[in-house]
Order: sequence, then C-alpha cells, then structure tokens
Amino acid sequence: MTWLKARWSAATTMVTTRATTAARDDRGSGTAAVLMFALVFMTLAAFVVDGGLSIHKRERAADIAEQAARYAAQDIDVEALRNAPAGTAPRINTANCDGRVRDFARQSGLSIQDTAASGCDMAKTTDQHVEVRIQLTYSPTLTGFFYSKDLTVRGTAAAEIATG
Repeated sequence: MTWLKARWSAATTMVTTRATTAARDDRGSGTAAVLMFALVFMTLAAFVVDGGLSIHKRERAADIAEQAARYAAQDIDVEALRNAPAGTAPRINTANCDGRVRDFARQSGLSIQDTAASGCDMAKTTDQHVEVRIQLTYSPTLTGFFYSKDLTVRGTAAAEIATG
C-alpha cells in the first residue's frame, strides 16, 4: 500500500508540474494577439477616415465648380446686348471664362497650383453655356503613414444663361 501511495504521489506531482509549466509557456500569447488586432483595427480606421475625407473633398470640388460655373455665366457681353434688337438673348462673354473661374477658385481658398489647373472647358463652352473644371489637392490624414503623396480630385459643372 505504501508503494501505491508513493506512486500516486509521484504521478500527481508530475501532472501538477506539467500543468504549471504549460501555464507558464502560454504567458504573453494574449498580448501578441491584442497587438495584432489593434494594428488591424487602426489600419481599418485609417482607411475609413481617409475614405470619408476623399468623399468630402470630391463634394467640395463639385460645389466650387457649380458656383464657379454660375459666376462665369454671369459675365454677359453687355455691349452685344445693348446693340442687339429687343428680345435678343444675352450672350456669355466666353473670352473671360477662364479668368473668372480662376478668380473664383482663388477666392474659395484653392492653392495656386489648383487655381492654375482650374478653368473652363472651352470645347464645350458656348455663348449660352459654360462647362467648368475645378481641381482640388489634399493630403490624406491617417493613411499618410503608408502613402505619402497628395491626392487630387476634380469637380465639373455646367451653367446656362437664363432670362426671365
């Protein structure tokens, strides 16, 4: 019976020792998992934030383009209107279209490079209709750690002269 008691005691000690060693070997593995999940979460958050910023900048470029198109369409050829017979529709002064769009872009706070790249699409602009393009450059907020170049978005809009 003593022999059985000694054997039982040795077996229990060995199981306890293995369980303790196994518990010690697993220490710190949770930390690595938490760090990996945190890194993945932060990366996804960066793409969500910068994706929202991209949408916002595209909408802003389109808004500025719409306003610039209205501003360019307001520049009517006054001399032609005065010398025309009664009932003649006014004409847009297309010679000043690029200048007026760039002036509006500068007043809207666009950079010098973006202002220079903005203007009228003269192929689609007539004396009754103007097409405007606006360029807007911005830097990504959080994905700048991975992608360091500035991003460029463009907005286009059209305006027609209307009387009444």
